This record gives sequence, C-alpha cells and structure tokens, in this order.
Amino acid sequence: MIRQSQAVSLLQATEGSPVLASLVELTRDSQARLLAIQPLIPAHLRHAVLAGPIEGKAWCVLASNTAAAAKIRQLVPSLLAALTARGWEVQTIRVTVQNQTRRRS
Repeated sequence: MIRQSQAVSLLQATEGSPVLASLVELTRDSQARLLAIQPLIPAHLRHAVLAGPIEGKAWCVLASNTAAAAKIRQLVPSLLAALTARGWEVQTIRVTVQNQTRRRS
C-alpha cells in the first residue's frame, strides 16, 4: 500500500483534530487574557510580558527577565481581580522568566 502525503493548512489540521482545536482555543484565550491585563502593566514593561499556558484555573505569564517578573508578581492580585471581573475563572497566575537561548559570537 502506497501512502501519499498531502500538505494541509493549519486551519485544516485544527478542524480535523479535536486536540489541535483545543490547543488553538487555549492559545487564543491566553492572548485575550494578556490583552485584558495590559492596561494594568506599566507601559515600559508591556514588551517584556507574554501570554503563557493555561492549566485549569491557573494561568502562566512569561516575563523576559527577572526584574519584569518581580514587578508582575507584585501586580498579581490586581491582575486576578481584573480577569475575574471580566468572567475568567482564574485562581492563580504564575509568573515565569522565559528561557532565552544565548548565541555565541
């Protein structure tokens, strides 16, 4: 039996797979949460914060460095309140420093 592989678009793949569709939805939800809290993050830190994974009622926010992570951790109570007020059931926000690979010169 000969199998021919055929390229499919990301949209086709997600429509054909409940697991991929679920991952896409979680990614969209995480991005929406980040947009909702951005006004609460100081303008000079917004570029240093990314939406991370959602695990049940816990959400992870990725910070580009330890200083940004420390400031975001201070804001967690107000971030939780803002998300809850908008209807998200978030009980905890984890702030993680994003791993950065360094290039050797």
